[in-house]
Amino acid sequence: MPELPADTDRFIVELDAAVEAHMSWTRRILRCAVLRSTPGEDVLDLQAHTLCHFGGWFMANRSHFEILDAQSAGRVEAVHQTMHDAIRSICREILTGRPGREADLEAFEQSQSELLGLLARFKTLILSTAVRRDPLTQLPLRYGIEHDFALYQKEARRNRTLLYVVIIDVDHFKPINDTYGHPVGDRVLRHLADTLKRSLRDDEPLYRYGGEEFLWLLKCKSATEARQSARRVLAIVGTTPVPIDNNEVLRLTVTLGLAQAGEREDLANVIERADQALYEGKSNGRNRYVIAES
Repeated sequence: MPELPADTDRFIVELDAAVEAHMSWTRRILRCAVLRSTPGEDVLDLQAHTLCHFGGWFMANRSHFEILDAQSAGRVEAVHQTMHDAIRSICREILTGRPGREADLEAFEQSQSELLGLLARFKTLILSTAVRRDPLTQLPLRYGIEHDFALYQKEARRNRTLLYVVIIDVDHFKPINDTYGHPVGDRVLRHLADTLKRSLRDDEPLYRYGGEEFLWLLKCKSATEARQSARRVLAIVGTTPVPIDNNEVLRLTVTLGLAQAGEREDLANVIERADQALYEGKSNGRNRYVIAES
């Protein structure tokens, strides 16, 4: 499943550089128009939109744009090609001694303006999304939980299925930080986030809830299936150690608190019950799951 770029700052720098490269490309077109010099075979090629710096960079990173707005990502590709097609036509006319066609110039100006507008909007989307994403684990933060919970609760009512809110807490995390230092603690959280993402279904959101806690929206058909899912997570985490320095590994365990959401129950209440179940699990030895009473 495609994800947003992990290093947002670097991605924005690359986006700006790709746009600047395209603006430099337009200066070659101006020289062609004024001096009647060839702009280069890459400009005149029928696949020019795939040969320029921006085109190559955009296609390599298109999945990041699609996850934000697939329709606008397709539009970026379309207007970018329109720009190149119009310029190729203008340059060919000029190089044969004829003036370019006004329709081609209008097509170029309109497509360039639309392209820059689309990219500016994507830049804003990327930056605003990054604020809602944990830079350490690349998981969404708690901002979107309320919205997602409401959608999944409605889906559960419609399909007569069950929705659980699950809080996952790393066992003995403070001793890990105290013994190995915070860099290893950060590595543990990244490792756990990656392990959980690989073990959960794509349509079951996972959030960095705070500290060493994660929140999981679990969809299932029965309480038995919920218990099976919880046991699977415990087993996967317990058998996926974290590699640290000097060929040493840390073996993790987690404790899970599960609460089945009522058909009209508000999220805060469900989280409170899941949290109580988590506390019970940690009080009774950790490395286990507890399901809250409905």
